[in-house]
Amino acid sequence: MENELNIGIKLKRLRMERGLTQEELASRASLTKGFISQLERDLTSPSIATLKSILDVLGVDLADFFRDVRHHPVVGHERRRVLSPKSTDECKIYYLLPGATGRLMDPVLVVLGRGAKTPQEDAHGGEEFGFVLKGRVFLWLDQQSHKLKAGDCFSFKSSTKHWIENVGSGEAHILWVITPFRFENQA
Repeated sequence: MENELNIGIKLKRLRMERGLTQEELASRASLTKGFISQLERDLTSPSIATLKSILDVLGVDLADFFRDVRHHPVVGHERRRVLSPKSTDECKIYYLLPGATGRLMDPVLVVLGRGAKTPQEDAHGGEEFGFVLKGRVFLWLDQQSHKLKAGDCFSFKSSTKHWIENVGSGEAHILWVITPFRFENQA
């Protein structure tokens, strides 16, 4: 089990969760790659100012870094799901792990009413995976559609405009996972 006072291990985990190399972190924090390497191996200790500079790059508050908080829930109970503010009556987006931070993927449950569409997402970095739990849908990538039914899945790079349209006679349910973390989960 990780020692919560082990600064190097915590910094390395945060850096890796954000998909940064040691060189990228060093450059953004105006440090050297060698210093970051030594820091992650606990061969040196940072000053408070240097640690704050690194944490600013990683998007972590200094107080939160030292707080003994578990960031990765293992289980997401149905009763704890949170409805996204982007949801409408026709398109409900539920955060399956609300409040979890520092993860590389973001799982949601999308429930589309008959004829409804998800908001159109512009091209962005990352990858997406979805599994149709119920219904029939079209997955739109730019202007090309892909027909899917319950039991089908999809995976694509997020570098094109994309959305899903319910073309069935009832609700459609899709388990949708995006990486890196993108859904605006403020729960």
